[in-house]
Amino acid sequence: MEGLKNIPEVKIGLIAVSRDCFPVELSRKRRIALAAECRKLGLPVTELETIIENENDVLKAGQEIKEKSINALVIFLGNFGPEGPTTILAQRFAGPVMLAAAAEETAADLYDGRGDAYCGLLNSSYNVGLRQLKVHIPEYPVGTAAEVARMIEEFVPVARTWLGLKNLKIFGFGPRPQDFYACNAPIKPLFDLGVEVMENSELDLYDLFLKAAGSPEIKAVASDMARELGAGNSYPELLEKLAQYEVALLQFMEKNLGASKYGTFANKCWPAFESYFGFVPCYVNSRLATRGIPVACEVDIYGALSEYLLTCATELPATLLDINNTVPADMYEKNKKKVGDYKQTDLFMGFHCGNTASCCLLGPALKYQLIMHRLMEPGKEPEITRGTLEGRIKPGQVTIFRLQGTADSRLRSYLAQGEVLDIEPQSFGSIGVFGIREMGRFYRHVLIEKRFPHHTAVGFRAAGKTLFALLRMLGLEEIYYNQPITLPYPTENPF
Repeated sequence: MEGLKNIPEVKIGLIAVSRDCFPVELSRKRRIALAAECRKLGLPVTELETIIENENDVLKAGQEIKEKSINALVIFLGNFGPEGPTTILAQRFAGPVMLAAAAEETAADLYDGRGDAYCGLLNSSYNVGLRQLKVHIPEYPVGTAAEVARMIEEFVPVARTWLGLKNLKIFGFGPRPQDFYACNAPIKPLFDLGVEVMENSELDLYDLFLKAAGSPEIKAVASDMARELGAGNSYPELLEKLAQYEVALLQFMEKNLGASKYGTFANKCWPAFESYFGFVPCYVNSRLATRGIPVACEVDIYGALSEYLLTCATELPATLLDINNTVPADMYEKNKKKVGDYKQTDLFMGFHCGNTASCCLLGPALKYQLIMHRLMEPGKEPEITRGTLEGRIKPGQVTIFRLQGTADSRLRSYLAQGEVLDIEPQSFGSIGVFGIREMGRFYRHVLIEKRFPHHTAVGFRAAGKTLFALLRMLGLEEIYYNQPITLPYPTENPF
């Protein structure tokens, strides 16, 4: 199967600035040393020769940035730096920008070798505010060449996710299912972020599917499905129909990206879908997620966005799960050694019908959707409810995350890091037992209190630091996380 192709490749330009009353050579020397440290880490950094001392240098740098195809920028204060030209460069650059400054290297050179970048970064940040810019400033943004290189290493996934967001189009098919109002939210905040949205009907989706019949790619896709499923290929006769649906979605995306570079989907998947298409689409959704094209269930547009941002941040397939059910006391007690010091309220099960990429599951197999089968084919052999990819989610690190539009068209977000535990869920679907510190309090005082939907995007790597930095760059004022017991939530009863 093809790898992730639907996310940006970052090419960072490293540019130094120098105030005219300081030696320009100091900034040049420190930039060269920083570039060398970036090469040691294998970072996608291109050294820019222009050093910004005045506004004319900004124009010169702009030409060099264009010639070298730079899409992200690190502005490095090798000395105090000129705050006006520095922030003009940040303002004129179309991509994500990071600011960092050089620490002094040695007590033996604090006359001609002192750069005062520690002071200069204060002025630059003040000017960033005057220009209403949103730039990335590391937690402690002053350091040696090796230390700043590590800051740039952490900036790479932030820049990649920012670039993906600003060049994304979300394709939606169908209205939200009945009683799933939680998946419905105004789309204006998406346009405010720079995301494009193209909404279509279920009938449009069915028309695309029918027109894809006979496409030459179908047999090859079905063959690839069989290879991927291996022993889990429970319904080989279903694969060509699923392949036709996959081909239809990819053809539609290719034809309709327009001015955008990347795409993702939020599609209606039940209840009428099964009667017309003759399957559930979960397995196809899982396969597209493997290629960096997450497909959110139940027309959850903000869920699709959240999955895509996690994909960019982690460079791994993401999934969308229900924050679904509690872990029973007997399961908790039976697995005490695996649970460790998690409280029972720290645990929950994340579940969805079968949309998680096979590489993230243990023993993935093509199955049928039990809940839909009860509703649509009671007492019958599964037919139209087949097509889920089911299995236990692999143990390991996870980040749960959601960026959500509110009813009054604002944006808020949450993120929490944890793990999937090595515990058998004893249930169906794409499912796992999740452990997140203080999840019980987080559930009550963030998820419920702030009216977040039941869907959470799940990334299979710790990505909290990246996403928090991204949300700050996007200007979000409401960013929530699972606070430790020593830090009460504003709504938490103190008694």
